[in-house]
Amino acid sequence: MESVILIKYGELSTKKDNINFFLRQLKENILFALSDLDASVTYDLGRMFIHTKEHFDEVIKRVKNVFGIHEMNIGYIIASTNFDEIKKEVLSLLKEKEFTTFKVESKRANKKLDTTSIELSRNLGAYLLKNMSGLKVDVKSPEVLVNVEYRLKNTLVYFEKIKGLGGYPVGTLGKGMLMLSGGIDSPVAGYLTMKRGVKIEAIYFESPPHTSMEAKNKVISLARKLALYNNDLILHVVNFTEIQEAIYKNIPHEYLITIMRRMMYRISAILASKRNAKILINGESIGQVASQTLTSMSAINETVSIPVIRPLACFDKLDIIDIAKSIDTYKTSILPFEDCCTIFVPKHPVINPSKEKCHEYEELIPYKDLIYEAIKTHEVKKITAKEDNDEFKDLL
Repeated sequence: MESVILIKYGELSTKKDNINFFLRQLKENILFALSDLDASVTYDLGRMFIHTKEHFDEVIKRVKNVFGIHEMNIGYIIASTNFDEIKKEVLSLLKEKEFTTFKVESKRANKKLDTTSIELSRNLGAYLLKNMSGLKVDVKSPEVLVNVEYRLKNTLVYFEKIKGLGGYPVGTLGKGMLMLSGGIDSPVAGYLTMKRGVKIEAIYFESPPHTSMEAKNKVISLARKLALYNNDLILHVVNFTEIQEAIYKNIPHEYLITIMRRMMYRISAILASKRNAKILINGESIGQVASQTLTSMSAINETVSIPVIRPLACFDKLDIIDIAKSIDTYKTSILPFEDCCTIFVPKHPVINPSKEKCHEYEELIPYKDLIYEAIKTHEVKKITAKEDNDEFKDLL
């Protein structure tokens, strides 16, 4: 009898003709998460199995961060289809557990069996009641649910359920460019986009000396937390100082944020094109700040032709914070280091900007040359989740 970790697909099972593509990527992502462990993965259209001699707790801890998994179970493969042998093996497994109520659920992948699933469950349940004292059947809320799958060449038994993240495997739906700031929202937007199968790269705008090295390291720390779900993460760091200073010196202050965001969108779209990313992603939420009114979004969005995805557009701030806490980005996001989006903020930013005025004001600065230079000199970092990160351990 072999102990394995059983993976259930959930939403992936709806893919039908394309399911093999999704399963191959899921297998690849699981193996990446376990790359320094002794583990292998096999699968069929119904189930995936992790075979390992490593401690299961460590394997499950890592695999819980892989999108595309609905549920995990510690399972046992019995190398027999003989019902009498199966009963004895199940009994030996249950004798290691402490419980008083149970229920048996059976599935017949092997349709050659004459006995129905219900009859198999009743027969196994009766055998367990006869051979273990003090047990009772509870069909509504049993302490132990005994799952038995009768397969063509063997039998699979499993008990406890471990919830997975769901969604699609990262990399199955292409690539997107995340506009990553040091705030609460953009890391959550990146997380939710990865959950839909999109592999992300990220772009961060720094403005030294107006922004600090601590602000940059804070974003690197957030990128590392996102890399946990993305296998690894390419971070593009763009020096935004000259553009931001030109905007501040030459453009009416109520339009500072609008024009700044238009420049960021242009740069992000160019880098996305160079990196074969099909979408831009950001953490904008309707009405949260002046640049996130519908009129502002429209005025800013017109600068690019690439689709812009806003996973948090209709989220309540408290809901966003809850997700940030669950993915361990919240404490880092609230560290008090300012980034480009929080310096030079005017007292009264325009909330309904005119596109015509945006065009007029942008002609006051050589923005095309500034954008070209910012892209030409930008820094590229490869971030992995496994790197040590102690910059903020005393502040968290």
